[in-house]
Amino acid sequence: MTTELVPGLAGVPAAYSKIAFINGQEGQLFYRGYAIADLAENCTFEEVCYLLLYGELPTAPQLAEFDNELRHHRRLKYKIIDLLKCLPETGHPMDALQAGVAAMGMFYPARDVTNPEVQRESIIRLIAKLPTIVAAYARLRNGDEALTPRDDLDHASNFLYMMTGAEPDPVTAKTMDVCLILHAEHTMNASTFSSRVVASTLADPYTVISSAIGTLSGPLHGGANERVLNLLDSIGSIDKVSDAINGKIDRKEKIMGLGHRVYKAKDPRATILQRLATKLFTELGSEQRYEIAMAVEEIAKERLASKGVYPNVDFYSGIVYDKMGIERDIFTPIFAIARVSGWLSHWIEQLESNRIFRPSQIFKGYEHREFKPMSAR
Repeated sequence: MTTELVPGLAGVPAAYSKIAFINGQEGQLFYRGYAIADLAENCTFEEVCYLLLYGELPTAPQLAEFDNELRHHRRLKYKIIDLLKCLPETGHPMDALQAGVAAMGMFYPARDVTNPEVQRESIIRLIAKLPTIVAAYARLRNGDEALTPRDDLDHASNFLYMMTGAEPDPVTAKTMDVCLILHAEHTMNASTFSSRVVASTLADPYTVISSAIGTLSGPLHGGANERVLNLLDSIGSIDKVSDAINGKIDRKEKIMGLGHRVYKAKDPRATILQRLATKLFTELGSEQRYEIAMAVEEIAKERLASKGVYPNVDFYSGIVYDKMGIERDIFTPIFAIARVSGWLSHWIEQLESNRIFRPSQIFKGYEHREFKPMSAR
């Protein structure tokens, strides 16, 4: 029987899921049936984590319990801090994060992956500690001490505090909280698929999440917002936008931050982020890079909208993070801090009716060759 190869498994269903749904034609994203715009407007990241993991928005007591657990599991074992200190200062934070998460699995054995108590403890630890690992490495590599997490701050505010040493203003904290919500889940992308494949082997959750982080670290998945900033900086000024962007379009070159494999309308997350960016820059002061970005979008709208090419979530997220004073190579780790809730939701869902992934292949090599001894080669 001849089987047709689908490169990259594009469009091939790999699992049933109830977690998220994308309507790419209409530019819509739903978490457990709730529109992303409604969640970003009305919920905290902690609420959205609970929704993704357990299928329903939490009641006040449920949220209080969940939030309290997260706040009290942010600290890292001192030996994990020591591990981060031993990593090269020139290393990428994604590699440090993957190493830190893998090490967590040795400190918190979780082999009994179908045990609800083990699942809950692992979920709490991973969501709570990923920001601490990222912030600790970011400071340690610059010669600063890692800051102890603050239990009195929410998830987003505590991360910003651990990064900068200062409690964020309300606008910055709210913007980061919404950024985490927007990046929390996005159906069967490469890192989510990776997490489900590893989960299907009944590997422990720390191995599952470290594999997803490794997948996200690849330049074809994470890091697009870094490259958007590089593009904007290469343009340099408003008066050069038209020549630069029209030239790229004429030459059919890819423009970072524009277009999405799934969306044929504007990414709903980009719309929300653009509104947040406007508020953030109004509050903290505008700058040329933001003006350049808006000019790029206007040209793209005129020339590419008819082809279904619009800004995606990465187009504005890097500008927002940069305005918060976050270094560029921390952008993708922030993606992971948010997406861990989605990965864990898929981990739980995979275990509910698990079957190990074992795809086939189309063999194109020699079927049998006569062996030749060294003297005859």
